[in-house]
Amino acid sequence: MNVVIFGPPGAGKGTQAQNIVKKFNLYQVSTGDLLRNEIKNKSEIGKEIEEIISKGDFATDDIVNKLIKNIIFDTKKKDKLIFDGYPRSLSQAKNLDLLLNSSNQKIDFIFFLNVNKDTIIKRIERRKILEKRSDDDLNTILKRYDTYMETTRPVLDFYSKNPNFYEIDGSEKIEVISSKIEQIITL
Repeated sequence: MNVVIFGPPGAGKGTQAQNIVKKFNLYQVSTGDLLRNEIKNKSEIGKEIEEIISKGDFATDDIVNKLIKNIIFDTKKKDKLIFDGYPRSLSQAKNLDLLLNSSNQKIDFIFFLNVNKDTIIKRIERRKILEKRSDDDLNTILKRYDTYMETTRPVLDFYSKNPNFYEIDGSEKIEVISSKIEQIITL
């Protein structure tokens, strides 16, 4: 099965994706991890990504789509993917559909973790202390949250018409969210 899990920065996508990976033996595709890895490796694309996200903006669709394409066409990962934080825009959602169709795959479950801004702020402040992530500057996160809500509205509209779309209250405890997701997948 292939799963999409999306929500604003700090919604818990990564945590839930990791739980699903362990429970259902999937491969986590985190655009954040892919982008951070390119930055860490100091690749040309990594330098471009670093400049973009340091301003609080998202990496361009073109950059992200190139990184995603390589994973979708990896035969070891076919029908075993969970997309964590991707797609973030309508063009990314349409690109994902095209890539999956061209590799004879589809999306089986779409989960939207809906979390309000106040909860996000608390989580990011806690995550910054615990994980010491360089991209967890509060002002940057607030800008990313606003950008996310603006650019993701069309993605939400696009996917919400899909019969396998599920909106989950992302402000609940981790275990409660995990349980809801597992119940939906195993129905």
